[in-house]
Amino acid sequence: MPTPRSFVDKICPVRAKRERRKEARPGELLAAALDLFVEKGFAATRSEEVAARAGVSKGTLFLYFPSKEELFKAVVMESLGGRFTEWNAEFEAFEGTSAEMLRYCMNVWWERVGMTKASGLTKLMMCEGSNFPELAEFYRQEVVRPGHDLLRRILQRGIDRGEFAKVDIDHAIYSVVAPMVFLMLWKHSAMVCVDGASTLDPEKYLATQAETVLYGLTVRPGDKA
Repeated sequence: MPTPRSFVDKICPVRAKRERRKEARPGELLAAALDLFVEKGFAATRSEEVAARAGVSKGTLFLYFPSKEELFKAVVMESLGGRFTEWNAEFEAFEGTSAEMLRYCMNVWWERVGMTKASGLTKLMMCEGSNFPELAEFYRQEVVRPGHDLLRRILQRGIDRGEFAKVDIDHAIYSVVAPMVFLMLWKHSAMVCVDGASTLDPEKYLATQAETVLYGLTVRPGDKA
């Protein structure tokens, strides 16, 4: 007579948990990998640690992701790269001014990326990218370039509508990127980017930076068309 599942669970809870989770979904594996990559870095994270945190065997992990490099790429796409379709669609549907769009972009970035664990991937790549050139190039292709392209669209929209002055867009985008990168370093570097004597409110910081950028972009009397 087969042993009832509930009885097995009671007398051997660890075994039961493993059996229930041996087919963990890829999403659970990606979440565990994100946690560990941000906590320890890419080089120091071992595949078996990811599997253990997700509650599966290393073999099960490799059924979904054949190498640690492929696992990292999947984490990047799930957390960052795969979201640009959504963000570009929001750009197309946005009906406000270009200044409002830029403020919205910076605030939404903080809400959906900056304040989340995914922002730690940028710090990771800044620290370890030179040691893993293939992953660095992947990150550039799937995150950096699409992000810059979206910012270019926002600035070009403002210029085309006569809201922004004509500027060198390829360089102006870094005025928007820089405060975002600073916040990611601040969040994932034990706050060493600030003096420790005063608090930093990320929302207020971004609002201040947005106004600083917009003041420089706004068309002023005497600007040539």
